[in-house]
Amino acid sequence: LLLVVSGNTVPFFNMTVVYVPEDLELGQHAFQLMATDIDGDPLTYSISGPDAFYFSVDAQTGNVILRNSLDRELLPKFTIIVKVFDGKNEAVSKKLTIIVEDRNDNAPVFQYLPYETSVPENMKLNSIIYTVFANDSDTGNASKVSYSIEEVIPDSGKNHWLFYILPNGSVVLNGSLDYATNAFYQLKILAKDGGGLLHNVLTFQQSSTYLSLTIRDLPNLDPRFLSEPYSGSVPENCSLGTTVLTVTAVDRDTGVNDEISYSITNASVPFAISATTGTITVSGPLDREQLPSEEVLLEVTAREKNLDIHGKVAQTSTMVAVMVTDVNDNKPQFYRCSLPSCDFSTSAQNNFRGNIIEHSSSRLPVSNLSIVAHDPDKGINSNYELYLQGPNASAFTVSPTKIVGTGEVQLLVQDPSSVDYEISHVMVVQIIANDMGNPTDCCSTATVTINLIDSNDHIPEFPQSTYNLSVMENSPTGTIISPNITAYDPDSGVLGQITYQLLPESIRKIFTVNAMTGAVLVQNGSLLDRETRSIYYANLQAKDGGNLVGTTVLEITVLDDNDMAPIVTGSYFILVEEGQNVRTQIQAIDNDEPGSRNSELGFKILPGPFSNNFTINATTGEMHSKEPLDREALEDDRGQVVVTVEVYDHGMPKLHTSVNVTITVGDMNDNAPMFLNQSYEFSVFEDSPGSVVGEVEATDADRTEINSRISFLLQRGSGSSNFLIRSYPLGQGYYGGQLSVDPDMSLDYDTLQQKFFFLVVLAENTAADNMGDTANVSVVVHILDINDEPPTILPASLQDVHVSENGTQQGLVHTLVASDPDTNHSLVFEELAVTCFKGASSAGEVCWDWFVLAPNGSVLVNSSDIDYELCDRVVLTLRAEDLYTKKGNRYSQNETLRILITDVNDNTPLFLPILQTFVVVPEISPVDLQVATVRATDADSGPRGAITFSIVGVVLVEDNGVSRPFENLFKVVTAPEQDSYVGSIQVASNLDGSLKGQYQVTVKAQDSETPGNTAQTVLNIFTVDQSYRVRLQFTTTVDKVQSNSEKIKVALTTVTKAGVYVAAIRSIEDTRASQVEAKSVMEAYFVYSNGTALDVNQLSVLIQSDPLVLAELVNLGLAVIGPGEVVKPTRETELIGIIAGLAVFLLIFILIMTLVVVLTTRSYKRKLSAMKALKVATTFSPAMAQQGAGIPGTNQYNAEGANPMLNLSFDPSHDLGFHEDSSSVASVNSLDENTVNAPEDNNLKAMQGKAQLTDPTDEEVLVATLDLKDPTKTAYINTTFTTTDL
Repeated sequence: LLLVVSGNTVPFFNMTVVYVPEDLELGQHAFQLMATDIDGDPLTYSISGPDAFYFSVDAQTGNVILRNSLDRELLPKFTIIVKVFDGKNEAVSKKLTIIVEDRNDNAPVFQYLPYETSVPENMKLNSIIYTVFANDSDTGNASKVSYSIEEVIPDSGKNHWLFYILPNGSVVLNGSLDYATNAFYQLKILAKDGGGLLHNVLTFQQSSTYLSLTIRDLPNLDPRFLSEPYSGSVPENCSLGTTVLTVTAVDRDTGVNDEISYSITNASVPFAISATTGTITVSGPLDREQLPSEEVLLEVTAREKNLDIHGKVAQTSTMVAVMVTDVNDNKPQFYRCSLPSCDFSTSAQNNFRGNIIEHSSSRLPVSNLSIVAHDPDKGINSNYELYLQGPNASAFTVSPTKIVGTGEVQLLVQDPSSVDYEISHVMVVQIIANDMGNPTDCCSTATVTINLIDSNDHIPEFPQSTYNLSVMENSPTGTIISPNITAYDPDSGVLGQITYQLLPESIRKIFTVNAMTGAVLVQNGSLLDRETRSIYYANLQAKDGGNLVGTTVLEITVLDDNDMAPIVTGSYFILVEEGQNVRTQIQAIDNDEPGSRNSELGFKILPGPFSNNFTINATTGEMHSKEPLDREALEDDRGQVVVTVEVYDHGMPKLHTSVNVTITVGDMNDNAPMFLNQSYEFSVFEDSPGSVVGEVEATDADRTEINSRISFLLQRGSGSSNFLIRSYPLGQGYYGGQLSVDPDMSLDYDTLQQKFFFLVVLAENTAADNMGDTANVSVVVHILDINDEPPTILPASLQDVHVSENGTQQGLVHTLVASDPDTNHSLVFEELAVTCFKGASSAGEVCWDWFVLAPNGSVLVNSSDIDYELCDRVVLTLRAEDLYTKKGNRYSQNETLRILITDVNDNTPLFLPILQTFVVVPEISPVDLQVATVRATDADSGPRGAITFSIVGVVLVEDNGVSRPFENLFKVVTAPEQDSYVGSIQVASNLDGSLKGQYQVTVKAQDSETPGNTAQTVLNIFTVDQSYRVRLQFTTTVDKVQSNSEKIKVALTTVTKAGVYVAAIRSIEDTRASQVEAKSVMEAYFVYSNGTALDVNQLSVLIQSDPLVLAELVNLGLAVIGPGEVVKPTRETELIGIIAGLAVFLLIFILIMTLVVVLTTRSYKRKLSAMKALKVATTFSPAMAQQGAGIPGTNQYNAEGANPMLNLSFDPSHDLGFHEDSSSVASVNSLDENTVNAPEDNNLKAMQGKAQLTDPTDEEVLVATLDLKDPTKTAYINTTFTTTDL
């Protein structure tokens, strides 16, 4: 509809919505305003409204550019007023909706920081460790967040693959953890959005955070010894308890640090260890020489007190080498041997014998003398010296005289003249070995007998010509038959030394003789057998050193030895019938010497299973049974009894032989059958001809198959004709009888009065002579009904079930019950479907694994992830099944069971993002004024989700960075809203308007259930101090200003785009000689939403930049813009000021009196200069004055001769009498404050100004004079309002 005014049509807009991308840069083209005018008039465009400050429009073209940045996340849509004016009709306005298009300008933001958790080192593979969540406030793909692990600290190739993250943010273990390797990990997690356009470029935003993962140590490692290997030393013969060394083991599970005990596992070592400290001490006597080695190896085991996680003992072992050092505790001793084949473990010898030819040369050693001296000590402790003692010591010397450890010792001839066979046949010396380092037990003595060698002149002779000897047969080799059959030869030395041998040579296989002593011995005892040969003859030959021979005869008789065991003749196998006695005779012989004890025999029964059932004559060998034999008492299947009889002689030692007497006992049928049970009870289904009912079992104790055979039959009676029984063997004497329904019979459960039959089964031995050898047993057969009815689930068990979320309930939560009218049934439950609901809406598949229905009807919690916030109702569709159903439907009707999830207080309040900036003006902020708001939500339901806000702390951060805490400055009032709670931050006490900075208010949100969950956020409230108070003077009255206050505020808001806060409106009396007479004043603050405020200068710039608003404010009476009044000082401040003023006044008075003379003189000089200047000025025309220097007393740069504010020309002939270089020069048009005049008053003001300038009583001169006496109030100068310099 077009409105026509004076025949002209108004223009109109065709646009209602425009789209502007949020990443549009300042100054860029946003959109085009286009209106249609049928008349073709030129159009002028403009925009207005609270949100119009985002744009500026070219009035002629309608091109709109962006002036302030857009943010879709803060303001996705807003409306401005667009106007078009054709110059003839009223301007047409229309609301235009601006939709801000999203751009990918936001990176994902991680929630619920910080991320910290701890896990055990044995956590299973693929376990979820932690779940992170990042939110992206963009839309579309730009809001879809994907996760990745960017870095793992400590960084290594293995650690990089140790974890991975799922699309939902769950961090999963991909390997095995080891506390000993790493006890802490930091995972750098990257959140990346799906990408979107930003400044026409496909951009991906991302952010990262860290997940701190602490590994909890578990006892899975064996302990470890420190400072290995271990070695120590201890001197031999030290006292018991001497400390050797201390071993130390630690638990490698450093986070567990279990108690460790020590033990030595070696057996029979002279050391002990403290179980707690690990100190090894000497526990037994130490003798280095008796030890296998001077180094003793100890195996020490360290064992932890507690078992490891596998239930095993955690232990480790180490070897400790203990060196037993030598102590000089042994004296040297002598041994008869030759190096290196000496065995020093044998006893030492003190007597030695050697020989030497008389008158041998000096230094010739005594022959046949093997002496080795040995000291088992080590090193210097084994040093000792040798020397000789005794009656013949001077004839010989010992070599060597000093030995270390072990050495061969020789006796050397020292004085050959003393070695004389005619003087002495034998010489004796003593060798002394002296250990000089062991004074208590230093010496050993070896007595050496030295035989002197002479010549040979005698034949050996025996005392007897014949010797009668005897030897026991089977004597062992080396048995001495005669110890000393010797011959005599008076020769000395080798010539008198006799050797013996037996002749003939064949006798030497059986006997031998000691060549030196003549002792006769057995050479081979196995050849001495009296039963083979009982006597031997031999010649014994004696030969001296000169090969002279003498002989004698030996008669050797072999004596009998009990070496022949008795021999049993014949074999003994006896057959006897059951119930009879047994008698038999054992025959045996012995081949030892007849009539001796070696061949005398005896008999006895050896212990055995049947030895007590028989007896035997010890002399004659006659054996018989003590009682008749019972075949059933024998376990042997063949019925055999084996008795072992021993035949022995009376020799020494006794020899014996054993023989088995085998007696076979024949079986007789003397046992009746016997049932295994006293009665039987079976069941069988109706209408089942030929079905097996059950089995009975019986045994017969007879041991043969024919005598133990059993057959079964049914005793005639009521119902017995309905059944058959069949016999079959189960084992020897063990038979079963299978009871079955007669195939020709059909049993009907419904027609039977009694639902069972009582039968008697007979067991009969078919081979018994007496047919009465039978047994019977009662059998009850129950007739069972066939299952043909479907089950039914009881309604009472289908009532609603309540389960708490978050796994607070585990295991069984409900039990379903079903019934079946059949007598025999087996019911199981089956789950058909699971449906998840949240309120009235479907929750998808989130609850499918929360619960499991067991076959027995038990409803079990199957997950710890039950979450009320995801699903509050689970519906199970189920049915019951009868597994025993034979006919008909085996399933019940489908039923539903509702499981209602109960909410628990598991969610922390969540503060909603704060999108606005809060500002407070203390001067106009009374108590209970709302200065800010917070919003929070809690996902829990009911009172668990009810939030209460409280203020935790208030800190003022001043502009200089100093923080000051306050108390009770603000309060918070909580109010519920839809799906959230609002906290109204209100003033609680009067605010100090002199403070500059921002208040940081910490607000806590706490839910209602105990113990409550809490969250905190910090609000920044900017404070605007009194320095930003602006004073607006109006020419209208206070009432007029109050009535126009809304219009004034709208005009000021339009030009400043700031919030206008009026502090006061009051009348004013003193205008301080301004150009206009102000009647009232409005004091106000101009504050932006970001916390900044305008001062007087900034406000002046903005007002003068918009002529339309300036004109409107002037119409509303605005005259002067100045600063706010300074706050009046307190009485105490006034008193201090008065005292300070008095002091200053006295000082100034003295200075004035001192300078008055100087000033008076200068005043006269200035007046003379002024008169001279006036005369000079009158000689110039106005045109010339405009091209010259500034006129004294006017603007410094008034080259044009005009006043910038009033646009008036000055009369150059009017001189005020001041020198142009004087420091007292003042502007002729200076004003004490900025004055705003309406445009239409310009001519009037110009006329007044001109008249004043030509008036000798010039007002400005008076003002300048007053300025010298009393400084004017500070004025804020703006280029729009300033006329001249002050």
